[in-house]
Amino acid sequence: MEKKSIKYIVAMIVLIVILGGGLIIMLARYNKMKAESEMARETLEDQKQSLSKELKDMNVEYDALKTDNDSMNHKIEDQQKKIKGLLSIQASNIDKIKIYKKELGTLRDIMKSYIVQIDSLNRRNQVLVEENQDVKTKLSDARTKNETLSQEKEDLSSKVNLASTLSAKNITTLALNKRGKETEKVSKVTKLKVCFTIRENSIAKAGTKTIYIRLTRPDNLVLATSEQNTFDYENQNLVYSEKRDVEYENKDVDMCIFWDNQNNLITGIYSVDLFTDGKLIGSSTFTLK
Repeated sequence: MEKKSIKYIVAMIVLIVILGGGLIIMLARYNKMKAESEMARETLEDQKQSLSKELKDMNVEYDALKTDNDSMNHKIEDQQKKIKGLLSIQASNIDKIKIYKKELGTLRDIMKSYIVQIDSLNRRNQVLVEENQDVKTKLSDARTKNETLSQEKEDLSSKVNLASTLSAKNITTLALNKRGKETEKVSKVTKLKVCFTIRENSIAKAGTKTIYIRLTRPDNLVLATSEQNTFDYENQNLVYSEKRDVEYENKDVDMCIFWDNQNNLITGIYSVDLFTDGKLIGSSTFTLK
């Protein structure tokens, strides 16, 4: 009986040792899995923080790309909205982190394309500004001469003594919104309507005349739809904003020319110059707020 008790006790001890060993192994595995899970969580959080920082930095870079071109600014603001949307995502797993990375790559590609577009716009604007500076003095002189000539024509009673050069009077410019109503706010302007009268001139040659208008912003940039839209003026090719043909029969002709806004307007005082037959025939100014 005593031997059986000893065997029973030994068996129980062996069983306890085996169970204890199993528990130790399971505990060790549990601790290892917990450590690995914590490491994975920290890695995921590090990736999220890194991507969030990149997105915030990119938002700042997009801000730096903004220019005077409203159309380009709208595009940039759309991308910044996407960045804010990504920053609001709770990236709690690897799949959402992948979304972060994919969208981040797309945003970088878009930014590169915008940089190219902005560089192209800047180079085009620089060319137009330089060209504008070259003719600024001549245009100023021509405007003065034209004003003097117009006043002289008004005072003369005999048409015989009028110069054969055409001239324009009553030049007005209206800024119109999308409903065709007059407005002075830059943000609402969709068209500019330039109206004037080509004066009666019995000496001038009658026939079809092409009237060119040249609209110049306060920063001296000419509003042109294409650099190819040019006409001859004093042995130079000047860019024009818009043109229209008219049948001139040596009598007063009332006409208007429309220019469509492509988000190129800024606040300030604009210059309007009218040309035909290679000559400046009238000038005026208008203001947008």
